[in-house]
Order: sequence, then C-alpha cells, then structure tokens
Amino acid sequence: MKLIKFEQPNCNPCALVSNYLDSKSVTYERINVVDDPEKASSFGIMGVPVTILLDDNGNEIRRVIGFKPAELDKLINQLN
Repeated sequence: MKLIKFEQPNCNPCALVSNYLDSKSVTYERINVVDDPEKASSFGIMGVPVTILLDDNGNEIRRVIGFKPAELDKLINQLN
C-alpha cells in the first residue's frame, strides 16, 4: 500500500498534514498540484490538502480531505 498527499506551496493545512504524518514516521509521496496538475486532475483533486491511500495496484482505498487527525490515523493504521 502507498500513501500520497496532494499539496501546494504556502498552504497552512498542507503543512499541518505533512507535520502530522512526519510525527508518525509515515512514508508518503508528496505531489505539488502546481507542479503536477495532470496527476492532480487524474485523481479528481479539487482542493488541497488531500491524502489518499492506494492499494498495491494503485486503486484508491480511502481519501482524507483537509487536516483531520482521526481520519489520517485510519489511513496510517491501514498501512500497517
């Protein structure tokens, strides 16, 4: 499984999510929607931050929009 986070520069909620995931020692891919709008579009990202859990085949299992620690914990728990 893989965790990806869509973000953009100077986004305070994006920084909160990153800090939270980092504090939990979670490995995740960061995707800047400004630099990679095609990838953001392919996932239907309309705003940031969005954190998505993918299975081993790249299929979306769950997504969290915004900074919601309890919901992020659910994603983290599914990684293990």
